[in-house]
Amino acid sequence: MIEEPTEPRAGFRTALVFLMLFAVLGAVVLFAYFATFERPLTTIILIRHAEKNVEPGNADPNLSPAGQVRAQELVRMFGDAGIGAIYATQYKRTQQTVKPLADKLGIPITQVDAKNTTEVIRQIRSRHNGEVVFVSGHNNTVPEIIAALGGPQLPIIPETEFDNVYVVTVYRVGAAKVLKLKYGSPMPASGQGMMNQ
Repeated sequence: MIEEPTEPRAGFRTALVFLMLFAVLGAVVLFAYFATFERPLTTIILIRHAEKNVEPGNADPNLSPAGQVRAQELVRMFGDAGIGAIYATQYKRTQQTVKPLADKLGIPITQVDAKNTTEVIRQIRSRHNGEVVFVSGHNNTVPEIIAALGGPQLPIIPETEFDNVYVVTVYRVGAAKVLKLKYGSPMPASGQGMMNQ
């Protein structure tokens, strides 16, 4: 009897095992790719409230006439942006800033505590995944929210600036992307917005 060499059969088995290993690895990589990029993006548009009346002794003033004009500009800019939710703090100035936009869209304004950035982030992530969300905050809370969403740590917005718009895109992996824009008049009316928040 002549014995057949076993080397070709062993080589075939080794090649088959490696082929199967590469097939499984390729499937995992392909699945990971599609699982990461098929998730809808969440977009958060953040602004500081519009110009407010300067009223010494009043911690919760209304918007000034210049602030009311700026609030109307938001309707023109974002009325067709696909916004699904609007957030504002408990102060009249933030709520009045987004009220014209909320009225046009027929969306209620969700009131949040200005001192609780963690709760704002929790609500956006749990209730509005894959949506466009609009947030009206303050010169110190807008940068906090951006950083909590995974964006860079930005400085507090200067007291005289009311024309910044931050568009934050939150991805499944990696840092959030932030686009800073300007809207409306670049200069507040004389003396408007010179107080904190």
